[in-house]
Amino acid sequence: MTSSQTTAARTGLSAWTPAQRFAGVFGAVYLVVAIAGFALTGFAGLGAGHEHTLVIFAVNPLHNYIHLFLAVGWLAAAPRHSTARLANLVIGVVLGLVTVLGFFGGLGMLGMSGLADPDNFLHLITASLALYFGSVAAGGSDRPAAGR
Repeated sequence: MTSSQTTAARTGLSAWTPAQRFAGVFGAVYLVVAIAGFALTGFAGLGAGHEHTLVIFAVNPLHNYIHLFLAVGWLAAAPRHSTARLANLVIGVVLGLVTVLGFFGGLGMLGMSGLADPDNFLHLITASLALYFGSVAAGGSDRPAAGR
């Protein structure tokens, strides 16, 4: 068996690039968080403060819808390297902006309450990872493995 046959034999998730794996894993995590959040808050009352807490993070229906939107974006992008990279970059930039706004108390409608809010640190970490996995450091391409 030649090395091109061995490489071509890799299929499914094992053939995914780091960018695709990140998008798939974080999409699944954000989906679970959205579902758990909706279980606590219900679906009505967008931006209704932060009377509910999921572990240590404030949640409200609007926050849950945003998590659901991010999850769908990441999961839809994951099967192709180029779309996974783009989704990682876009979501990383958006979450970076959310982090800055959150540190300055600009996201009260999402239940985030300023500098010390744990959400800010979680968003900072997620934004940093998404930007890393959306960068050229993520490697890979959409070409078939045998064509490399």
